[in-house]
Amino acid sequence: MLLMAKNNKEKSLHYDMIFEVEFYPHADALYNFAYNLTHNEEDASDLVQETYMKAYRFIDKYLEGTNAKAWLFKILKNGFINQYRKKSKRPKKVDYEEIINYHNEDDESKLSSYIDMREEIYQKMMGDEVTIAINMLPVDFRAVILLCDIEGFTYEEISKIIDIPIGTVRSRLHRSRNMLKEKLTTYAKSLGFEDKRSQ
Repeated sequence: MLLMAKNNKEKSLHYDMIFEVEFYPHADALYNFAYNLTHNEEDASDLVQETYMKAYRFIDKYLEGTNAKAWLFKILKNGFINQYRKKSKRPKKVDYEEIINYHNEDDESKLSSYIDMREEIYQKMMGDEVTIAINMLPVDFRAVILLCDIEGFTYEEISKIIDIPIGTVRSRLHRSRNMLKEKLTTYAKSLGFEDKRSQ
């Protein structure tokens, strides 16, 4: 009995160390992504808290030293889908594309909330015009841009996180960047940049 208690204590200490070293450093990135999905600070915080609770509950499924960030993002994305199921009272199987469409409904009325997307987090990375342009993208395209260009995930990791084929990741990223390029052309010209490709 004492041996079992000692083993449980050692296991608990080991899990605490994994959290400290491998999981907690990604808290801000998880919050950024959660906020991008929910557009609500309280919901984003709840989603991150739920992610960490699930990570602890299923920590025996995590392979120590592997990609903790991708593992946590996957849990968060699944938690977001489960919240969507509860709110929409849809059948058990929900397609990620349906979630995207759900969040894109009434996009115009949500535009003002998109524009103030966590300014303090992104202001050092990009100017207001870039932030606004990213916020105006549909959620599925915005998520891929943020996962790839802000969070630095590979195509393979993004594919696993949001459960879409790598080819779809590539095409969404290509389309997202093209949409951003169109939105930012005027802004770039106002800063004195010229498109020399046509010269």
